[in-house]
Amino acid sequence: MARVTIQTHDFDLSAEVAALRAGDGGVGAVATFTGTVRDRTGEGPGISAMELEHYPGMTESAIEAMIDAAHRRFDILGARVIHRVGVLQPRDQIVLVAVTSAHRGQAFQACEFLMDYLKTQAPFWKKETSADGARWVDARVADDAALARWGIVATNAG
Repeated sequence: MARVTIQTHDFDLSAEVAALRAGDGGVGAVATFTGTVRDRTGEGPGISAMELEHYPGMTESAIEAMIDAAHRRFDILGARVIHRVGVLQPRDQIVLVAVTSAHRGQAFQACEFLMDYLKTQAPFWKKETSADGARWVDARVADDAALARWGIVATNAG
């Protein structure tokens, strides 16, 4: 099973977790994060769609490096990241981060680390569409701050 998949179609959380756990009797914990498209950002009118773009090959390599970093930092057995691209609607699933470990603490920490890293360092570009038109989404200072607690400095937010 691939550790990283970038795709346009939806994913099945149960099937992905089952595949990640398959054949490893040492798994005592599975931590997952599933992100969904919100219909609002708190800034202006509601969102009617979100479009995500990426650089094929570069994006997968960057996320693979993130997973390698998680393996170095935490005692985890496996990790799986799925990120969707293309046009998505509110309530659509957009991202899955799943981590297996012998113990819950390491699984939780690695899952959160991967999501913080993914949010700031993966080469994705988001465009939100609302009644006011479409706009590209800038990196957020709060996302960079979340990554900083892991000792990683990001300079994406303005």
